[in-house]
Amino acid sequence: MSFLSAIFGKKSHQNEYIKLLSSNEFKIQVEGKNVQLIDMRTPKEFKSGHIKGAKNIDFFSGRFNVEFNKLNKLKPVYIYCRSGSRSRQTAKKLSNMEFKEIYDLKGGILNY
Repeated sequence: MSFLSAIFGKKSHQNEYIKLLSSNEFKIQVEGKNVQLIDMRTPKEFKSGHIKGAKNIDFFSGRFNVEFNKLNKLKPVYIYCRSGSRSRQTAKKLSNMEFKEIYDLKGGILNY
């Protein structure tokens, strides 16, 4: 039982900090506001169009941890990618890095 509790306990702990937002919820919280907004796509994808005010931190870059450690872990961070896969993985990493409020755009920018 303690093994299952440890597994499920950790998962719920992670989910406590990660919130999946619909495109409408995401827009309301980021548009025209000074927030930590991160685009997880490659620089080429980012240049093809991104949400205004977003900073590009390439999910596949070797500088992932370095770039995220520059952010304030106590302030909300909003993340998105193309379809939601990279940002979902990023949300889990950020939770492990002790970020307290992580907002992930459901379905990525394709759904925005």
